[in-house]
Amino acid sequence: MSEEDVLSDDADAGEDRHRLIRWRLVLGGEDADGIGEAATLDDDDQRRDAALRELYDGPRRGGLGASAPRVARWLGDIRTYFPSSVVQVLQSDAMSRLGLTELLLEPELMRAVQPDLGLVTTLVGLNRVIPERSRETARAVVRTVTDQLEERLRSATVQAVTGALNRSARTRRPRPSDVDWPATISANLRHYQPEHRTVIPERLVGHARRSTRVERRIILCLDQSGSMAESVVYASVFGAVLASLRSVDTRLVVFDTAVADLTDELDDPVDLLFGVQLGGGTDINQALAYCQGLIEQPEDTVLVLISDLYEGGLAEELVRRAAAVVGSGATMITLLALSDSGRPGYDADHAAALAAVGVPTFACTPDQFPELMATAIERRDIGSWAATQGIALAEPDTP
Repeated sequence: MSEEDVLSDDADAGEDRHRLIRWRLVLGGEDADGIGEAATLDDDDQRRDAALRELYDGPRRGGLGASAPRVARWLGDIRTYFPSSVVQVLQSDAMSRLGLTELLLEPELMRAVQPDLGLVTTLVGLNRVIPERSRETARAVVRTVTDQLEERLRSATVQAVTGALNRSARTRRPRPSDVDWPATISANLRHYQPEHRTVIPERLVGHARRSTRVERRIILCLDQSGSMAESVVYASVFGAVLASLRSVDTRLVVFDTAVADLTDELDDPVDLLFGVQLGGGTDINQALAYCQGLIEQPEDTVLVLISDLYEGGLAEELVRRAAAVVGSGATMITLLALSDSGRPGYDADHAAALAAVGVPTFACTPDQFPELMATAIERRDIGSWAATQGIALAEPDTP
């Protein structure tokens, strides 16, 4: 047998052993797992096995042990011995199986947790009961995640929105200082004069002079019921990004059975998130009434209602109010979810009723949201945009 054959056999044997070890960790090492001594665990694998046994083999109980420090050590172990994707699964399972939600109120525990979107939604949901001694630690965990989300989403949002504002301000009769020469040359290339080696433009392309007023008002009207937790986090981050643009006046309104205007908190997503209260009932009509009062220049206003539309208030009045917003000339959109979590649950009857009065109603991912806002700012057809994205809009009721 050649040296290459030996090396190949060793590699195959190593891969087989690795596969057996993974099955051994999954099955838990009982006699009936069918693996036996063929998958002997080394020291690291034994620690992985111990971490999994803590989580899955014990009875459901309050915490992974008698004290938060033990839980913190367990969280440190899983971060050491498992990849990030597995850590997030284990954390999620631990919260439901072992009552970690209560222990998240302890600073020692929160310092040990790997921050992710699921943890942020848990902390936001618990923010009213987090002890004062734990609040700064909780805020630090939330800030880590919102900073990551803002870094991911800011560039695309700023580029899409500012580009839309610039395009909507274009004019074909610009003043000399406002001529967009690259766009003008591109639009007049067919008028190139070879003998003069120049373009003779028939029309000029440029930007209208900016007025001192804000060019667009964007109103985010956010349902803070428990089912909307992930949407609340993303909307808060987008709200902070939009609020940083001088040419956009961004307002953020959150609601359950009451309405709160959190516009003053938009400069900091963490402050904003700790200002919401997930859970409770829902009165969309009341919230929409408040947002109607914020519409001063309808044609320059985009109102985005983010809600699963499970209305606890006056549903018929909600639909009439939405029709009035559309009739005024404002752009109104309903997002059933702003998240990556797949198809949301929502009230299909209310979605159809809003669609019937001209309100596009659908779910949107965070990566799609910047282009959606650009489409709305330019007053392009949102249904056509949604079709290019493979997004299914709610269909209006048919008589």
